[in-house]
Amino acid sequence: MHVAVVAGETSGDQLGSGVLASLRGLVGNLRVTGVGGNAMATQGLESLHAMEDISLMGLDGVTEKLLRAIRIRRSLFNTFLDDPPDVFLGIDIPDFNISLEQRLKAHRIPTAHLVSPTVWAWRSYRIRKIRRAVDRMMVLFPFEETFYRSQGVSAKFVGHPAADEIEQITRKQAREKFTGEGVQVDRTTIALLPGSRRSEIDNLGRLFLETAERITQVNSDIQFILPVASTSVVEQLRDLVDEYKGVSNVFLTEQNARLAIAAADVGLIASGTAALEAALLARPMVVAYKVSRLSYLLARLFAKVRHVSMPNHLTEQPMVKEFLQGNANVENLSGEIQRLLTDRLYREQIEHAFQGLTGMLRNNASDTIAKELVYMTD
Repeated sequence: MHVAVVAGETSGDQLGSGVLASLRGLVGNLRVTGVGGNAMATQGLESLHAMEDISLMGLDGVTEKLLRAIRIRRSLFNTFLDDPPDVFLGIDIPDFNISLEQRLKAHRIPTAHLVSPTVWAWRSYRIRKIRRAVDRMMVLFPFEETFYRSQGVSAKFVGHPAADEIEQITRKQAREKFTGEGVQVDRTTIALLPGSRRSEIDNLGRLFLETAERITQVNSDIQFILPVASTSVVEQLRDLVDEYKGVSNVFLTEQNARLAIAAADVGLIASGTAALEAALLARPMVVAYKVSRLSYLLARLFAKVRHVSMPNHLTEQPMVKEFLQGNANVENLSGEIQRLLTDRLYREQIEHAFQGLTGMLRNNASDTIAKELVYMTD
């Protein structure tokens, strides 16, 4: 079986690695070509281009990045026409993959896309192109399958890998893993997760540490765990923490963010994957996010939903307070965190609402995706 796969970010590479491992268990003789990183390479991917060369993250040299990505997409298309795969799997990066999928599908190469763009939330006009490009949209959330089918797109809910991987661990057990870094097991703990990209930390890092200072003024018997999301932001975070030397209760760690959330009573989180992981761990949280004024205005113009964090789309009622743009300030963030720490009934209502999410999203995602790909080649 020849599978072509393209991923442009580390998260997609990790997701693809699990899928390829499951595929190999199903079909044995597997050949994989495309674009990916180290994780998929360990599963036999012959990467035709560097994964970083198709990522458009960041504004530095954006024109050069765009032109390079277009050249690579054209090269991949020609390669796959000369040596057609049994199925093509595009993982995330929709602006790159869906255009490639559309051209491949026009040449009768079966196409699947994994991780839906948020067309149900904003820029819904993209659904027309997706309909032309994708034989099977593989989605991580049940409501996305319903949405796509209503729009005439074949879709399959495959489950969320985080739900398969999440380990239900007590706060005490998680904190014990941080004791070597100074964290005390019996102290109230808040996880600070300002994002994984430099731009996110520029917008939220200082705000989160100022919020930590404010909370510490009210309750000195409290500690904060700040995990480093990626190696590219290590120095940026260290410099920030050094600015706040008066807050000696902030512990910077290179342990993973999921463990930091598990150790916490409350999370202060940038909207994104970390918010979903906090909900899967049944940890109350406050979500904050800031972008440029233009980006925010465009988002509001094209948005079809009121909430930005995924947990609020999965529970019957929105349970996570979100503070965006100007509302993301020390007063609002510290006030909501104090309420979560002191109002037990309020906190327990949130924890109860999160309890069923892991079961809802757990579906052996890698195996489910692999079976779907095999089915598409029959």
